[in-house]
Amino acid sequence: MDKASKVLAQGPPVGVPRSYRAIADHSGVPHSTLHHRAHGRRSIEEKAESQRYLTPFEEKAVVDFILQMAELGTPVRIKYIPSIAFSSTRHRPLPDRPLKPPGKNWVKALEKRRPELVARRVKAMDWNRHDKNTYQKIEHWFEVIGKVLKDPAIVRENVYNMDETGVMLSMLGSVKVLVGKADMRAYRGARVKRTMVTAIECISADGTYLKPMVIWPATTHRSNWTTYNTPGWHYACSESGYTDSKISLEWLKRVFDLQTRERANGKPRVLICDGFGTHETLEILEHCFTNNILLCRLPSHTSHKLQPCDIAVFSPLKVAYRDNVERMERGGVNTIGKQHFTALYSPAREVSFTKRNVLAGWSKGGLLPFDPQRVLREMTKPLNATQSLTADAEESTSSIQYVTAPLCTAPLEPVTPVTPVTAEAFMSLRDLIVHQDAHSLDDVDQQRLKRHMQKFTKGAQTLIVGGTLQQDRIKSLLKANDEAKPRRSTKSIVLGKAKVMSFEDLVEARTKRAEKEANKAAKKKRTRGWKPKNSALEVRMHGVAGEITCTGEAQGPAGLPDVEGSLAHGLGRAPIARMY
Repeated sequence: MDKASKVLAQGPPVGVPRSYRAIADHSGVPHSTLHHRAHGRRSIEEKAESQRYLTPFEEKAVVDFILQMAELGTPVRIKYIPSIAFSSTRHRPLPDRPLKPPGKNWVKALEKRRPELVARRVKAMDWNRHDKNTYQKIEHWFEVIGKVLKDPAIVRENVYNMDETGVMLSMLGSVKVLVGKADMRAYRGARVKRTMVTAIECISADGTYLKPMVIWPATTHRSNWTTYNTPGWHYACSESGYTDSKISLEWLKRVFDLQTRERANGKPRVLICDGFGTHETLEILEHCFTNNILLCRLPSHTSHKLQPCDIAVFSPLKVAYRDNVERMERGGVNTIGKQHFTALYSPAREVSFTKRNVLAGWSKGGLLPFDPQRVLREMTKPLNATQSLTADAEESTSSIQYVTAPLCTAPLEPVTPVTPVTAEAFMSLRDLIVHQDAHSLDDVDQQRLKRHMQKFTKGAQTLIVGGTLQQDRIKSLLKANDEAKPRRSTKSIVLGKAKVMSFEDLVEARTKRAEKEANKAAKKKRTRGWKPKNSALEVRMHGVAGEITCTGEAQGPAGLPDVEGSLAHGLGRAPIARMY
């Protein structure tokens, strides 16, 4: 109800003449607006609401569905929301149901109307890294690392974090450029070399950092790769270009231990690393135990939240490296190779490994200063099963009490109405209760009953639309599951060795392979219970075997059976002992 309707409903104040002009002067509402409302013309808001694609309860159901999917970690794309709105109108009768989904600008208008919704660009993330699966692990991590960092023997400059980062030799990013209006190209020429070089970096909680170890994707070292002067750096080689257990042990001995032993001055050193398997070999654990190094492993799939190197150092490092690559490209270098890496990577480290960035990584990771809520307050805490069941029980109990309390004193009707399953049926039931069943109540009870029924009807309509959307969701999941059944049930077998085979050839090969497997299984079943046709021969053979092995009548030297002697007695073949 707009302001003009409220003014007309209240009537003119005491002492004000009953005219549109006098009421308009007193309330501030134009007299023409009051005249239009009195004669049935709707306001602009009411007219716009009646022309909307969805009714209020349908829109609420759609918004609730969108928010629910976002809470589950699978937010709905904007391009799919019009089809969801079209599905929510399926409960309407055919004449009232729209023939097609709303237009492309409808979602934008929905976002403006509903303050609880906001459009946002999101990235794909592994489910293992989602807050639902990492919140409890992070809580436990802070409990463990908190005990370590609170030890008086642990000082700030002896706490370190190491991690590996991969750097592509010449992968340029997207940039803003200034070109002519007629130039419609959305790309630029560049020499892309996807070779990955790995660098092992280590930072300290006091803002300092160690010399790196560079891992070349090769089996040998080349002389032209290290012409740039990098004193104190170490270089390794591996076929994959990534670290392994031997390289990790060498880094621990040659880089970490040598560069931090003098600073530690006999005090324990804390080394935080991720859960990669090469960081926890027996040799590494023995070396850490011998040299008073506390190796602390981060929980799995939490490095993006807890590892200081990932949080605040590696991103500016790669940005600075790409800037150096682009500067060299503009200088006319044809191809960026391994021989250019050290000359590009060393200046990038000086720009990114600043004391401010290093300390920001430790602070945002909640370690130093120790503040677990720095990480946990940005995450959504999942409800456990007990809390969820308790909340559902309380909600259902409160709703039952609210609905039954006003109606408990009403007499029972001998005829029970049909349970409504559509919005129209709910409306009919409401009219039946309000206009027929409530005639014996007084005015106060009737008004209360009407308000309760309005709430009941609105909730029922919203539930019906929400159920429709959930049914569509279930159908799509069942369809995806049915499509995946043949893939899961089909064994991975060789169908052919030709380089190129058509789909028909694959189907034919699959059929022949199935027939071959069936024939093989049937033949194995037939031969499983085979017995000799001449049962007398079998008895005779078993008897002779028993005589030779048990009675000792036909024995050779050293107590062994005399096979030749048995053959001389007319058996015709060597005796066969039974196999149990």
